[in-house]
Amino acid sequence: MSSYLQKQQALFKSDAMSAAPKISTKRNLAPPAPESAPSPAPSNASNASKSDNKDAKRKRESESKKNIVYSQPAATGYGNEAFTQVTYVIEFLKKKDEAKTFHEILQYLSQVHTDQNTKQMIAKILKKHDRVQWFPDLNLKTQTWDSGSYKHRPIINVRSKKDLIAYLQNKVDAQGVSVKDLKDGWPDCEDAIDELEKEKKVLVTRTKKDNHARMVWSNDPTLVKDIDTEFQVMWHQIELPSVDDLVRKLQEAGQKPASEDPSKRIKAAPKAKEKKKRQARKGGKTTNTHMAHLLKDFSHLKR
Repeated sequence: MSSYLQKQQALFKSDAMSAAPKISTKRNLAPPAPESAPSPAPSNASNASKSDNKDAKRKRESESKKNIVYSQPAATGYGNEAFTQVTYVIEFLKKKDEAKTFHEILQYLSQVHTDQNTKQMIAKILKKHDRVQWFPDLNLKTQTWDSGSYKHRPIINVRSKKDLIAYLQNKVDAQGVSVKDLKDGWPDCEDAIDELEKEKKVLVTRTKKDNHARMVWSNDPTLVKDIDTEFQVMWHQIELPSVDDLVRKLQEAGQKPASEDPSKRIKAAPKAKEKKKRQARKGGKTTNTHMAHLLKDFSHLKR
């Protein structure tokens, strides 16, 4: 029996030794940890490093917030910025009231050292703007994008009393001229308008609060005639009949007055609304003849 077991043991060892070279000893993946195994507790050093990282991150965020300037809008592109700069340029040209080169405009905007794309866009918008007039440089045969000069173009190109009279006389309609539009190119026009009004050359409407000129129309001074004071006194002494007397006298003469006294007008009394009576339904076959004594109308017996 022992010899048989020894033979089986020797056979098993020989089979195991022959199969050993065929088994790969290389392990690509680590065996998965058991689900029930507890996670290792973090060390004090790792906790300290995490807290330091959080503090550093908070510090960087606070510093970045401090560096933000809230008084200026965030730059969303040089296109929108160029349109904003053009608004400043128009006010600048309006105050100066003279032609300015593009270099002078850039100096006013503090944009001399800005990128060329922004400069070209500002020049392009100015040349197409209806409130700006561009003059080419006569010394150049071929104009460049930054050549020439720019001047403010007012809503109404009037800058003197003579120009205002000519402008009003050349109007083809009867509409007045707004003093606000005149001030766009002639800021101190109110004194000249007051002088023209005294000379009977213009007609002016004014504000009730400040008595400032608001609208201006042309006037012909030759049509203005002076009336003697004696005649004015006599005119105001004439006693005019009342409206009722005029209406009565016109009616006695067989004429219809152009207007009637509203107080004498008789107003018609309002008509009372009549209640609509419900009409009985006609037609159809009566099937409840056995209830006729119950459905009889006794409304005429009401008091």
